[in-house]
Amino acid sequence: MADVSEYEYDLLVIGAGSGGVRAARMAAATGAKVAIAEDRYLGGTCVNVGCVPKKLYSYAAHFHDSFDDAAGFGWQLPGPASFNWATLRDNKISEIKRLNGIYQRMLEGAGVTLFNARARLVDAHTVTLSGEHGGISVTAQKIVLATGGWPWVPDFPGSEHALDSNQIFDLDTFPKRFLVLGGGYIAVEFSSIFNGLGSETHLIYRGELFLKGFDQQVREFTCAEMERKGVNLHFNTNIERIEPSQDGYNVYLTNGDVLEVDVVLAATGRKANIRDLGLEELGLCLDDVGKIPVNERFETELPSVLALGDLIAGPELTPVALAEAMQLVDIHFADTVSQPLDYSTIPTAVFCHPNIGTVGLSEEAARGKFTNIRVYSTDFRAMKHTLSGSHERTLMKLIVDDATDVVVGAHMVGDDAGEIIQGIAIAVRAGLTKQDFDRTVGIHPTGAEEFVTLRTLTRT
Repeated sequence: MADVSEYEYDLLVIGAGSGGVRAARMAAATGAKVAIAEDRYLGGTCVNVGCVPKKLYSYAAHFHDSFDDAAGFGWQLPGPASFNWATLRDNKISEIKRLNGIYQRMLEGAGVTLFNARARLVDAHTVTLSGEHGGISVTAQKIVLATGGWPWVPDFPGSEHALDSNQIFDLDTFPKRFLVLGGGYIAVEFSSIFNGLGSETHLIYRGELFLKGFDQQVREFTCAEMERKGVNLHFNTNIERIEPSQDGYNVYLTNGDVLEVDVVLAATGRKANIRDLGLEELGLCLDDVGKIPVNERFETELPSVLALGDLIAGPELTPVALAEAMQLVDIHFADTVSQPLDYSTIPTAVFCHPNIGTVGLSEEAARGKFTNIRVYSTDFRAMKHTLSGSHERTLMKLIVDDATDVVVGAHMVGDDAGEIIQGIAIAVRAGLTKQDFDRTVGIHPTGAEEFVTLRTLTRT
């Protein structure tokens, strides 16, 4: 490889999302000369149209239940609660602007050069940057692709009337009737959010049950709880066409039903955001699942061009992109021998209502991997709801490899599931046994203590 001095930068990152910014900052901390190019917004999907605004909206939607629950604890509100969409939307916009500023200050503080421009690969070490003030070319010893994913909407008659998840946060008016197409994280979360905010909400999914790949018991339990909260779930059907109506849209389903709604959200997946990156011209093609192939060093077929985050195989999660960014920098700039990421014990949460938290193997995956397993589960009405009057229930579940007693999976559906599973994930990642869980003293009275008091075997 040519000497670093031949290039203007040691590292050029394309995409200032979570993974790109982390890679740029960490590389700069090693003394590397680093630049980053972004043509849209700092912070990427997570900050602007993903995790952050979604969680803020989820918080907002929970207040609906909280107001109802308060009466059982003696609180009398002065009148029926009302929701102002514009207040939530505009406060969210202000918060994201604040976060954009933080990302910019972090880059500046790290000494990273920021190009507000669209980048395109020219060769293995050269990128053209096109912005409002014209275009330039820059060179770098290594280039990191960190452009993330972009929503995908299927083509069907009237699909142009459907919004994607990037557009749903900033509606001019709140939809009284809301429809979501899809069965993944985003679809399930937004159906819960708009239901909680007061919309008549429908979820349409072509499969038998949403959240494919999650633990089956978790999926079934979540389905029942969401229906209990009023979400209208339509499985084994799809949208045939959408037609504008006098005051909204008529959505024709393949099962013959017609739903009249104000907004249709197509939460039908995301694809690698590689438009006009110049990959094909350099011979960098996507694999069969639409990802950029990389080796354990995050190198593409061109060793000087690296990729991470949602562009490559693995969970499409912000913390995964952050972890990959740090490992990439360790390998290429810090000369650190780091262990490969353990993708099998990455925890995640789905912020539907109630929340889902999960880490490790589902029961189905564990049965396929181990000769014998033990399953411990509990399904209960949380203490809070003994007075609130709510019939919401909580599910907790541990999956154990019988031969070693190691807990290989933990799952929860209920209030603050993501918060609770984060701690449990440490235990699962560390390979702790069911006996370790049993010997841990619980915190009483909490829902979380159920994870260390599960003694009765549910099934093997």
